[in-house]
Amino acid sequence: MCGICGIINFKNETVQEAPVRKMMQIMKHRGPDDEGIFLEENVGLGFVRLSIIDLSPAGHQPMSSHDERYVIVYNGEIYNYIELRNDLKSLGHSFKTNSDTEVLLASYIEWGEDCLHRFNGMWAFVIYDRIQKRIFAARDRYGIKPFYYCMTNDFLAFASEIPPLLSLLKTKPKPDYQSIFDYLVFNRTDQTERTFFEEIKKLQHGHSIEFKVQGSRFKVQSSIKRWYNLKERVSQSVGFKDPEEYRQLLSSSIGLRLRSDVPVGVCLSGGLDSSSIVSILLKDYNKSDLNTFSAVYETGQAGDETEFIKEFSPFLKNMFYTTPSAEMLDVDLLNFVRAQAEPIPETGVYAQFRIMKLASEQVTVTLDGQGADEELAGYHYFFGFFFKDLLKQLRLRKLSSEMMYYLVRHKSIYGLKTFIYFLLSERSKTRLRVDEKGYLDPDFVRRFSGTNSIAGDLYNSGSLNDALINHFEYKLEHLLKWEDRNSMWFSLEARVPFLDYRLVEKSLATSGEMIIRKGWTKHILRESMRWTLPEKIRARKDKIGFGTPQADWFRTKGWDRKIVDIVLSNSFRERRLIDPDKALKIYKEHLFHKRDASKEIWKWVNLELWFHSFID
Repeated sequence: MCGICGIINFKNETVQEAPVRKMMQIMKHRGPDDEGIFLEENVGLGFVRLSIIDLSPAGHQPMSSHDERYVIVYNGEIYNYIELRNDLKSLGHSFKTNSDTEVLLASYIEWGEDCLHRFNGMWAFVIYDRIQKRIFAARDRYGIKPFYYCMTNDFLAFASEIPPLLSLLKTKPKPDYQSIFDYLVFNRTDQTERTFFEEIKKLQHGHSIEFKVQGSRFKVQSSIKRWYNLKERVSQSVGFKDPEEYRQLLSSSIGLRLRSDVPVGVCLSGGLDSSSIVSILLKDYNKSDLNTFSAVYETGQAGDETEFIKEFSPFLKNMFYTTPSAEMLDVDLLNFVRAQAEPIPETGVYAQFRIMKLASEQVTVTLDGQGADEELAGYHYFFGFFFKDLLKQLRLRKLSSEMMYYLVRHKSIYGLKTFIYFLLSERSKTRLRVDEKGYLDPDFVRRFSGTNSIAGDLYNSGSLNDALINHFEYKLEHLLKWEDRNSMWFSLEARVPFLDYRLVEKSLATSGEMIIRKGWTKHILRESMRWTLPEKIRARKDKIGFGTPQADWFRTKGWDRKIVDIVLSNSFRERRLIDPDKALKIYKEHLFHKRDASKEIWKWVNLELWFHSFID
């Protein structure tokens, strides 16, 4: 995994080395092992390398084809590169390296854009055809690897992260207020090509883009194209027939992601997903020397997973722990804000940040359970979609039974509340969420509440299966972005076995009643892991992820002063996004244990620090 960047001048001007070098330097953390640059007329490509496969200098990028017609910069991993290389050899290709980069480039030369459908992996790459003066860029199916770009009348620039692109702007960047609205109201980001910066866009997952020279100028000849359509693929797929078939494919996915010339570990949260990965590594791959990395807290604190993580103590020798704290977050705060480069709506991402730091001291590659919640209805609000399905089908006895199972298992009415919420109109959903955030400036709400699409795209699905697909399209990517930025900040590659496209497509084609049953989410995974996963974990009812005791953190000395100072600052008031008087009242209620407003408090703090770091 690496960092890529580049500049393409639309005017017939030679790209200068200095701005490309500056972009490379800003994201050097993504690739401390090597770097390279390609400059030719109005094209400049930059690369920083984190060596994972073929550690030799032969894996250097930018890499040229044997005839030097094509030049590639590429970030990611093609896990099935060994099989593809054998296929290409049978077609007459020869290889000088053992790298997946050379296989990717040869695949493009042999199959053109259709090569994308043959890849099992994660990627963002750019290929330059020096003869046809053509630039082709593509991103993986689900957005595991990032690709940002900035286009003006004079140039196109791209990079694996946003800060390198900001270095090219001649004026201060402008905030994207629609993104800020969606963040504050819906806790969502990345559901469109927008970023928090007006000038910066992202190439959407499963999309490609092409630029071709016309005369003396580069010009967009074909629009951005969607090369992968998840809904179509799911409609053409056959779901899993039983849990054993699911387990076999999950094991295959994990095995592919062990391909590495450097040590591999696992981020272990104690939840069903990451624990399933560890269990399969132990049983199917005999990885008793596996390194695991976890965040733990004092017993009884919110987010503490110690009792579940310790289930693996008899089987693992190398279990490493970090204990994030209010003091630690305070020390890391500005670094964390810079690492993410955009506001994030929860401190659980900070726990992941600390885990990645811990892991980077032992390994270069980690596996984790990202994607399983979207694939297998892991969030409790998916019960609302499931109940909605049963109501539409007039299966009232089944609906009543499943509601009772839910109430008994979870002792909560949350799933029933979401069921009612999902029956509301899009406008009513938005209005309800806005009213919950009573601290928002009324003018800000009026300007942006009518233009967001989250209530429709994400929460207006017609069925459970549609909801799962929509979550892949509109929700998953922000989780993957946070993970990429956290891991790469510490020069660490994160791999996600649950996002093997074979597993995703079959899972989303599987009947909803194999996904949710008798009050359980992820039913097929739970059944597939019977006799493999510790029963205490397999039968967990709760869903935490990387949680933190943030409610307690924001009541500690030091943080109380910091929060009040931010809310009462002139800059906070002058932004006219959040009413500081209402925000202060909410914080005081939190401080005196009258409510838990920690999620909202964190969003205010993070947003204001982001403004200070990147906009002001």
